[in-house]
Amino acid sequence: MQSIEELTSDFELLDDWEDRYRHVIELGRALPPMDEALKTAATKVSGCASQVWIHSTVVDGPKGKMLQLVGDSDALIVKGLIALVFIMFTPLTAKEIVTYDALGEFAKLGLKEHLTPQRSNGLASMVKRIKEDAAAVA
Repeated sequence: MQSIEELTSDFELLDDWEDRYRHVIELGRALPPMDEALKTAATKVSGCASQVWIHSTVVDGPKGKMLQLVGDSDALIVKGLIALVFIMFTPLTAKEIVTYDALGEFAKLGLKEHLTPQRSNGLASMVKRIKEDAAAVA
């Protein structure tokens, strides 16, 4: 999985928003498949127009407790947004996730202006869910 720095660099190279959308969709396609058994009411993210599931498992990392994340959606662009969220949060400890300004990072990518209000709300719901999972660990 690429880093947030690599993602930012990729976005800077892609001038056209259609190309950026295609890149986001490709990131979603590259996500490892989520076990169907994990797609439950408990892992479903509310506040998303599309169906979204995110499951986190606590693992010991070199800097402390970390979240191992898996997710899926029934919409390609949303699956790509899940991948973007995972790119931001995967290298962080649970404690770092709680304070990380993911929505600020998305703003730097220029995503907010190019997402529908429903997609923006869904993105915020995904971030909120992961931060809640991290807070329970941290």
